[in-house]
Amino acid sequence: MTTAPHLPDDADTQSPASFTVAPDQPGFVRVRGAREHNLKDVDVDIPRDALVVFTGVSGSGKSSLAFSTLYAEAQRRYFESVAPYARRLIDQVGVPNVDSIEGLPPAVALQQQRGTPSTRSSVGSVTTLSSLIRMLYSRAGNYPPGQPMLYAEDFSPNLPQGACPECHGLGRVYEVSEDLMVPDDSLTIRQRAVASWPLAWQGQNQRDILVTLGYDVDIPWRDLPKKQRDWILFTEEQPTVPVYAGLTPEETRVALKRKLEPSYQGTFTGARRYVLHTFTHSQSALMKKRVSQFMRGSPCPLCNGKRLKREALSVTFAGLDIGELSRMPLLRLAEVLRPVAKGAFDANPDSHALDRQQIDNARKQRVKAGGASHDSAPDVRATPNLSIEKRLAAQRIAQDLLARVSTLTGLGLGYLALERSTPTLSSGELQRLRLATQLGSQLFGVIYVLDEPSAGLHPADSEALFAALQQLKASGNSLFVVEHDLETMRRADWLIDVGPAAGEHGGRILYSGPPAGLAQIQASQTRLHLFAEHSDLRTARRTATGWLRLEGITRNNLNDLAAEFPLGCFSAVTGISGSGKSSLVSQALLELVGAELGRSAASNNDQEEPSLEDDAPQPTGGRITEGLDAIKRLVQVDQKPIGRTPRSNLATYTGLFDNVRKLFAATEDAKAAGYDAGQFSFNVAKGRCPVCEGEGFVSVELLFMPSVYAPCPTCHGARYNPDTLAIRWQNLNIAQVLQLTVEQAVDVFVDQPAVLRSLTVLRDIGLGYLRLGQPATELSGGEAQRIKLATELQRTQRGATLYVLDEPTTGLHPTDVDRLLKQLNALVDGGHTVIVVEHEMRVVAQSDWVIDIGPGAGDQGGKVVASGTPEKVAKAKVSRTAPFLRAIIAG
Repeated sequence: MTTAPHLPDDADTQSPASFTVAPDQPGFVRVRGAREHNLKDVDVDIPRDALVVFTGVSGSGKSSLAFSTLYAEAQRRYFESVAPYARRLIDQVGVPNVDSIEGLPPAVALQQQRGTPSTRSSVGSVTTLSSLIRMLYSRAGNYPPGQPMLYAEDFSPNLPQGACPECHGLGRVYEVSEDLMVPDDSLTIRQRAVASWPLAWQGQNQRDILVTLGYDVDIPWRDLPKKQRDWILFTEEQPTVPVYAGLTPEETRVALKRKLEPSYQGTFTGARRYVLHTFTHSQSALMKKRVSQFMRGSPCPLCNGKRLKREALSVTFAGLDIGELSRMPLLRLAEVLRPVAKGAFDANPDSHALDRQQIDNARKQRVKAGGASHDSAPDVRATPNLSIEKRLAAQRIAQDLLARVSTLTGLGLGYLALERSTPTLSSGELQRLRLATQLGSQLFGVIYVLDEPSAGLHPADSEALFAALQQLKASGNSLFVVEHDLETMRRADWLIDVGPAAGEHGGRILYSGPPAGLAQIQASQTRLHLFAEHSDLRTARRTATGWLRLEGITRNNLNDLAAEFPLGCFSAVTGISGSGKSSLVSQALLELVGAELGRSAASNNDQEEPSLEDDAPQPTGGRITEGLDAIKRLVQVDQKPIGRTPRSNLATYTGLFDNVRKLFAATEDAKAAGYDAGQFSFNVAKGRCPVCEGEGFVSVELLFMPSVYAPCPTCHGARYNPDTLAIRWQNLNIAQVLQLTVEQAVDVFVDQPAVLRSLTVLRDIGLGYLRLGQPATELSGGEAQRIKLATELQRTQRGATLYVLDEPTTGLHPTDVDRLLKQLNALVDGGHTVIVVEHEMRVVAQSDWVIDIGPGAGDQGGKVVASGTPEKVAKAKVSRTAPFLRAIIAG
C-alpha cells in the first residue's frame, strides 16, 4: 500500500490520523474520539479488505480498540436491525464510548472466551460436524433387519428422542450410596452420622423431623434397622410433620400425644434426594462442591458411555456405530471418509480405512455393552450392494464432512475427537475451531475480529493458521487481529501499535501503517522486538542439583513414557499442539508429585464448579523413581480466573487488602468510632453501601435494549456507606485506595512494608497498570496467571518448591515475556525448580533444559523426541520444534 502511515509527533502526544487514499484503494474504517477503557480520545483510520494486526504491550488498549470499540459498535448496529422482541433474547454488549465510526461493515468476533462450560458442548457441536454425522447415519447408515429408519435427531444425546434412557444422554450414571453419605456408622443421627445433610439449621431440621417420625436419633447408625436406614437415605417421599424444636425425643412424643402447638411444620427430604437436587440446581459453587463428595460416577452400563439409546447405536457406518466414530481423532475420521467421498463402495478389504481387526474389535465392544453384533448387517464399504440412494447420500455428506475435517486438521487440530468436550480444550484450540467453522461459512464483506489466534499454537502449525486467515481475506473479508506473535505482525498488511505502555500510560496510537514503518517509532516497545537485529538471549545453563525421574507414565496419548526433569533448573516442555505436553506436565507430573507429597498442587485459583456432566478424571499410570526427596512443595500457576464475580479483585486475591484495611482500622478516627478492619470490607454489611451491597453499580433493565450499568445513586460507585468513607488514611478514603493503580500505590504505601512487598512484585511482573480494585471479571487469563505468580512470589519461601506453569506467555507482549522470565529465573536462582509448557521459542531458548514431545499430535505423539540443552534439542532431526529453536538461537 502507498497510504501514508500515521506517525506521532512525539512519544507522549498523539497526532491525528492522516491518510491519502487513492480512488482504487480499499476503503477505511474511520474511528473518531474512541475513549473506551484507557483509550485517550483515539482517532485512527483502518483499512478494510486487509489483514490488520493490533499490537502493544499487555494492557495498552489494543483489545479496547478492536473488541470493545469496533466489534461492540458493529454488533450494536446489527442489533438495531433486529426485531425488539428478539433483542431481548440476545446477550448484548453495551454502547462503546466513541464519537463516531464510519465505514464499519458487520463484524464477527472469534474470541478465546469459552462461555458456560458444559460437556454437552463438544468439538462436534462447535463445528457443526455432529449434525452432518447424525445425518450420515440417518440417511446412509446400515440398519439391522426390520428396524425402521431413524431421523437425525434420534442420533443426538442432547434430545429426548436420542438420549439413553438410563443416563439421560450424559454417558455417566451416579451412585449416592450409604457408605458415601454415612462415612462413620458408629455415630448417631444426632451426632451427624448422615454427613451428606447440611451442616447448619437445615440439617438440624431433618434430625428434628426424624424425632417426630419416631426414629431413634441417639443410637449408632449401624444399630438402626436396615429398613429405617434405607428410608432415611433413599426415600423419595417428602412428608410434612410438626416439629418441636429444642425438645427431647420423650418431650416430643408427649407434645405430639397432647397435640401441642409445634414450632413449625417441617418437610423431610431423603439424604440422596438432597444431594442430587443440590448438585443439579444449586447456584452456589461451594454447595455443589460439598455434595459432590457424596457421589460416585461411572460409565452408563446401558449405552457404555456413548450417551445414545440402543436403536441409534445399532446403526453402523463403516462398521462403526456413531459413538465409536465420534471418539476417533479427526485425522482417522478423515481416513474413513475419504474413500466414501470418492464413491468407493467396493468390497475389497484393502480399500477399507479401518482394517477388519478394528471393525471386529468394535463389534466385540458393542456386544460386551449389551448391543447387537450386527454381523448380518452390511457396512458401507464391506459390501457393494448399497442402494443407489444410500450411495449418493453417503458420498455427498462425506464430501462435505471431509472438507470441514480437512480444514480442522490443517489448523493442527487433527488429534481432537468429535466428542471431546469444550471445557477440556484450551482457549487457543477453541478459537481455532471457531475459525475453521467460519472458513466454511462463505461470508463476504465482514470484519473478523480475532483475539490472539496463535495462542497455544506451535510455530509448526502457524503456517496453516496464516493460510486460513488469508483464505478469509481472499473471500472478501477484513481481518482485525489482536496479536503478540512477531511472525503474524511481519505478515500483516497493516500494523496498529497502541501504547506506549499499559493502563494510564497507554491508550494512544503510536503507529498506523504498513509494518516496515514501525521501525521509525522510537516510543514503540513492539519495534524493539520486531526489528531486533540480534538476539539478546540468556545462554548460561544451570547444572542440575538432582533429577526428578518419572517412569511408566500412561495418560491420554502417553504410553509407558519415561521422562526426567533437572532439579534446580528452568525446564521447558515443547511439542506441537496435541503432542502430549500438558498430559505429561499439567496432569501426570502434578498428580504424581502431589500424591507423593500428600496433597494436590497449591493452585491459588477458584475451584471449577463441578457438573453432573463431567467425565471421570482419567487416572494417571506411572511412578516417580527419583528426586522426590528434594521437593518440599508443589505450586501450579494456571490461567484460570482468580474469581468469578466483581467482588474478587486484585487487592483481595493477593491479600494486600487485608493489610490496607488494618491500616484504616488503626487510625484515630476509626478507633473513636469503634470500627474494626471488617468495617472497610465491601463484602461485609456494616461498612458497605446498603443500596448496591458493595457492588458500586446497579443494573437497569431496558427490555429489548442492552442492560445499562449505572453507578449506584447512593454511593456513586464508591461501594461504601458515608460513615466508612469518612475515615481517611494519608488523606485517602478506602474507596480512593481501591482506585489507585499498582504503580500509584507503590508511592502511597512506600513506608508500609507489608503492603509494599505485594505491590512491588506486581509492578515488577508487569502489572503496574492494574487498579487495586480491578474486578476479577475484567482480567485476561494471562493477567490472572501473573497475579497468581506474584501472590506466590511475595510469600516467604519455605523449602525447595516445584513450580509448574502451562503456557505462561499466552497473552503477553514480548516485553512482558522478558519481565516474566526475570521473575521465573529469580525463583530458580533461589533454589527452586520451574517447569513450563511453552510454545514461545524465545523462552525455550533461554531455558536450562528442553523436553520435546512428539513427533506428531494425538496417536502420532506422546513420545520424548529429544531432551537436553536448547542447543542440543535444536539439532534433533526428527523434532518439529528444532528448526524454530535453531532459528532463535542463531539470532
